[in-house]
Formats: sequence, structure tokens, C-alpha cells
Amino acid sequence: MPKKYDERHGGPFDRGGADFYYGRDKNPHFYVGGTYTSERIDMIDMDMEEVDAYLAGYDEAEKRGDRKEW
Repeated sequence: MPKKYDERHGGPFDRGGADFYYGRDKNPHFYVGGTYTSERIDMIDMDMEEVDAYLAGYDEAEKRGDRKEW
């Protein structure tokens, strides 16, 4: 059974997918609340579950080929 992640906007899974979508390198982070409107938490302050969720979001977007066309 695949692991289920919290997909809220600004969360680690969401930010991983967004980084891939916009062509950014992997850089685990998330926002406590809404993206860009709340405190940003960087990898140094993330726990392993949060890093795992970020990487899963990035990898899932990559697998789907979900990338912005500029």
C-alpha cells in the first residue's frame, strides 16, 4: 500500500512537487502555513518524515513529467 502524504498547499509534499514543476533543484523545505505567507522551514530544521514527504512530492511530479513549459 503506497504511503499517503499530507498534500496541503505549502507543505513538504506540495513544495517538492512545485520545485520540480518550476524546474528547480531538490531543496527540501516547506511553509508552516501558506506558501510565501508564513515561516519557511528549511531542511536543517526538518524531521525525516518531512524530508521524505518533500522528496516524494518531487519524485511523483518527475514521474508524471509535470513540468511548466516556459
